[in-house]
Amino acid sequence: MKRVVDVLGATFLVILFSPILLIIAIAIFVSDGAPIHFKQTRPGLHGKPFIIYKFRTMNDIRDENGQMLPGKFRLTKTGKFLRRYSLDELPQLVNVIKGDLSLVGPRPLLMEYLDKYTPDQARRHDVKPGITGWAQVNGRNAISWDEKFHLDIWYVDHQSFWLDVKILLLTTKKVFKKEGIHAQGHYSMERYKG
Repeated sequence: MKRVVDVLGATFLVILFSPILLIIAIAIFVSDGAPIHFKQTRPGLHGKPFIIYKFRTMNDIRDENGQMLPGKFRLTKTGKFLRRYSLDELPQLVNVIKGDLSLVGPRPLLMEYLDKYTPDQARRHDVKPGITGWAQVNGRNAISWDEKFHLDIWYVDHQSFWLDVKILLLTTKKVFKKEGIHAQGHYSMERYKG
């Protein structure tokens, strides 16, 4: 049932948002050049790697030693706007159609975090990751890692069709209110150190 809802929902949204997707792609290309998309390996169900797609929001500016500058210096003007309204996440609808992601589930984090989880935290990979999740509608980047993992595990233990509907409705509200986008003192979530 969840997979059917994912495919039908993601396909409908791709069709609905296709003009917006085209406008965003053109805007990124005109303002920042190629590539338009950002691709990265993330852990999926049971930690299996997959390639996640996003619209590119940062450039590759480096310091005099060739080291990449922190994200707050590399975020482009177009990227700042896309992140403010979570529009950079729209290409992940393709991941949903492919079966890498669900519309709702714990957000896929970085591969480097896998060996840093406690056994309980690792349970977040017992379900397919999602574009949005229980942690995203309850604080997103504005809550601590412990709170985020607690909310992810709560979702794993309580997932249902109606909970997913509630999360999708709350996500729409959060996006329009632009809540929880930034962590305290950081432009995005601070890296997890275990």
